[in-house]
Amino acid sequence: MKMEKIPSLTSEEIFEIKTDILADNSREAEEVRKLLREKKVFLINLMGSPGAGKTSLLVRTIEALKAEYRIGVMEADVDGDVDSLTIRETGARVIQLHTGGSCHMDADMTRKGMERMGLQDLDILFLENIGNLVCPAEFDVGANKRVMILSVPEGDDKPLKYPLMFQVSDCLLINKTDVKPVFNFDEDACRKRVYGLNKDIKIFPLSAKSGDGFEPWIDYLRTEVSAWRKSI
Repeated sequence: MKMEKIPSLTSEEIFEIKTDILADNSREAEEVRKLLREKKVFLINLMGSPGAGKTSLLVRTIEALKAEYRIGVMEADVDGDVDSLTIRETGARVIQLHTGGSCHMDADMTRKGMERMGLQDLDILFLENIGNLVCPAEFDVGANKRVMILSVPEGDDKPLKYPLMFQVSDCLLINKTDVKPVFNFDEDACRKRVYGLNKDIKIFPLSAKSGDGFEPWIDYLRTEVSAWRKSI
């Protein structure tokens, strides 16, 4: 049986499809922001590579803030519930989201996760996005702040390889500073590269394991949440 050859899409057609997808996502992201304002919940989109320390950082962050804020976490993974079980031990409300193979969360998935979780009795909601430095940077989920983690073992050259992630993030956490003596990580070079992409980004070097440098990050969150509450 002779198989009919399926014509491939042109680069122009691919561009048009991607543009339509992002436009639809942007509209959905505005709906997410509207819902967050109505419920007075501050959403943080936490992004980074697999193993960068997102969950460990969340645990220490929750422990530092849970006496002041009611905190929820949406754990996004392709599969498994390891991270959500870890977060549950902090006492925070948590929901596990499986993306069905997708390499990122989009605004529609985020909204559905919020609706399933329920926003009542929450002040701050974290979305731990899929471990990936490419796709999550392209999709606005409607968060109040986009926070990226770069761990020392990943190297100081990542801004050169994944510029969009650094361009769209409001805050960069340089994690695992406790192992800097083991790795050839040039923090000054990293900062220069990051500021060249995004002059307004806030950078906090810290260690989620030891807690070193953690207070400036916690103060940043307090300040941003307070300012947002006054604006709505």
